[in-house]
Amino acid sequence: MSATGARKPRAAEATAGSGTKTKSAFREYAEALIVALALALFIRTFFVQAFKIPSGSMLPTLQIGDHLLVNKILYGIRVPVLGTRYLSFFEPERGDIVVFVYPEDHEKDFIKRVVGVPGDVIEIRRKQLYRNGKPVDRSDEPYAHYTKEIEAGARDNWGPQTVPPGQVFVMGDNRDHSFDSRFWGFVPFEYIKGKAFIIYWSWDGVDTWVRWSRIGSLVH
Repeated sequence: MSATGARKPRAAEATAGSGTKTKSAFREYAEALIVALALALFIRTFFVQAFKIPSGSMLPTLQIGDHLLVNKILYGIRVPVLGTRYLSFFEPERGDIVVFVYPEDHEKDFIKRVVGVPGDVIEIRRKQLYRNGKPVDRSDEPYAHYTKEIEAGARDNWGPQTVPPGQVFVMGDNRDHSFDSRFWGFVPFEYIKGKAFIIYWSWDGVDTWVRWSRIGSLVH
């Protein structure tokens, strides 16, 4: 009887210890998950964010189905909701491909290329881009793509207008199929979320073929 009675406390102690260990492990995993999610949210908010290209306005530079990463700290830290920007390191430059809040609908994000910075006088005459009174040579814009010969109002004849301080003029590389500053005006710096820098995934949404050659390509 004494031997049997001695075993029971040990069994009870072992069970209690196992429960405590299980609870502790669960808590550790939960805490690790919460920290990981918070870190991911912090990075996404202030440093790097992923975007998908849904349209052909940036063809041929960016294909429909490209997934890219955007550097969100390059132009300074943008505070969500408020839209204000602090600790600006660099200002957008001509040629930068930027993601920004669409000025006429803040629920949408657009991606275009900067073609005019503050102080630039931008004009478009019969599809030809002029900057500060001089035509921009097509060799300086190898990414610009045209598919139509017929002129169509604001799309092919615009300005001249001076880019205001703290704003940029943007256009899609697919010049004849892009809804950009020619239609709705300039983009304030505080609307810019960041600069696109690399394609991390790409596939053809129609045939679901992976474009292996595009993965890892720098955006420029």
